[in-house]
Amino acid sequence: MGGTFDPIHIGHLILGESAYEQFGLDRVLFMPSGNPPHKTKRHGASNSERAEMVRLAIGNNPHFELSLEEMHEQGYIYTKETLRRLRMRNPDTDYYFIMGADSLVTFHMWNGPQEICDQCVLVAAVRDQMAEKDLDEAIRSVRERFHADVRKLSSPNLDISSHTIRQWRSEGRSIRYYVTDPVVNYIYENGIYERL
Repeated sequence: MGGTFDPIHIGHLILGESAYEQFGLDRVLFMPSGNPPHKTKRHGASNSERAEMVRLAIGNNPHFELSLEEMHEQGYIYTKETLRRLRMRNPDTDYYFIMGADSLVTFHMWNGPQEICDQCVLVAAVRDQMAEKDLDEAIRSVRERFHADVRKLSSPNLDISSHTIRQWRSEGRSIRYYVTDPVVNYIYENGIYERL
């Protein structure tokens, strides 16, 4: 599961745990992006801070793992390239790529969508109030267009975003329970998101 994780929140963790259980995965790799191609540079946590927050958030789950595979500042890292490297190192491993429904809707505009579909199973979760029928339509479209194995993740849809958490923190509002306690403590101790 990739993302900026700025910061990682309980919604990310619930998606990872739900995918682990529903699809019988061996483990879930959380891959913070160093320089994601679809997002402009923003005011937030540094790469090392985001990686540390992921490490803190998943530390007590034995089947969650932090991967720095995509943590590169020198250029864009595309999902197709990450999957290519992972599969070269582990040719007998089946990979599942966990994404939000919003990403699935724009998937055809990604770099190398066919190559991604050829290398993994796509797992899509409802996000941000998207209707179930809209997710079903997005899944059908990607399956037909790319002959992809796309599976719907049965997981609670929590209306929570990293952007909202950053905003609340900058306004002095509580972020407790939206992120794990170790991450809350790390954010406060390091003054992260105090000013946006």
